[in-house]
Amino acid sequence: MGQGVGPRWFEASRTRLASLAYRLLGSAADAEDVMQDAFLQWQAADRRRIRVPEAWLTKIVTNLCLDRLRSAQVRRERTAGAWLPEPLLEGDPMLGPADTVEQRESVSLAMLTLMERLSPVERAVYLLREAFSYSHAEIAEMLGISESASQQHLHRARHRVTAARRRGGEVDPASARRIVEEFLAAAFSGRTERLVALLTADATAISDGAGLVGTLLRYATSQRIAAVVRAGFKPTPAKRRLAGGASEVHYALVNRAPAILFVVSDRVAGVVTFDLADGRIATVRGIAAPARVARLAETWRRHASGTLLIPQW
Repeated sequence: MGQGVGPRWFEASRTRLASLAYRLLGSAADAEDVMQDAFLQWQAADRRRIRVPEAWLTKIVTNLCLDRLRSAQVRRERTAGAWLPEPLLEGDPMLGPADTVEQRESVSLAMLTLMERLSPVERAVYLLREAFSYSHAEIAEMLGISESASQQHLHRARHRVTAARRRGGEVDPASARRIVEEFLAAAFSGRTERLVALLTADATAISDGAGLVGTLLRYATSQRIAAVVRAGFKPTPAKRRLAGGASEVHYALVNRAPAILFVVSDRVAGVVTFDLADGRIATVRGIAAPARVARLAETWRRHASGTLLIPQW
């Protein structure tokens, strides 16, 4: 293979590699850093010795991600109680393939959060097999383990994911939007019982406090969640000052799940995402820390892909 084909091969694989890195790390910013490191390694490699560029690049990206996941700094950040996956707006190429249920599920915020329960190697094996359909022989070569070890890691990962995963299956787009619109109407009505009726019995809510608190805020009962949502969705001058003005509220897909965006002068100030199960809301996430919504906001500026629900909040 000649040296001149290097950039072409790398660019041809960029979207797939970046989507793998994002699934492994749960952070688009970290995935971009990994892609830069991988490109530098590709540029420095003797590419005449690389028989299958796609496999070589996948191995490099996977192992760079594992190095990050094993680093002391990342472990401290993720155990400090303030970590959430970075949300991505529909249309972001880093979301990657969506042809199968496994591919769509692997990029959901729920699954990215579940990945934290797995060891780095279990996470890599699970995603390479379930979302990218690599064989155990290929995975073993990428990770420097045996095929039997790859199979064992997959078995353990599947068991942990299955035990923690919420049931309910995929929700059709029309039903998802209807549930979110009912949630908005209930939040603005001031009637807690309407919100409670939309939540599963074991619903949870998580907020990053717009980045103003050191840890995530968590709420665990439907009554408590309804009260917090009702208070949180009540517009006040203080909230508008914090957001930078009055917001439009848009319905959108974030990580291929229903969400609402709060948009001020074409700038996304925050996002609320929903996990649905059996026609109800199982998880509500409020994400508004500027660093956490930066990429989503940039995608919105380039290509807004939502539907206006409320012109002024």
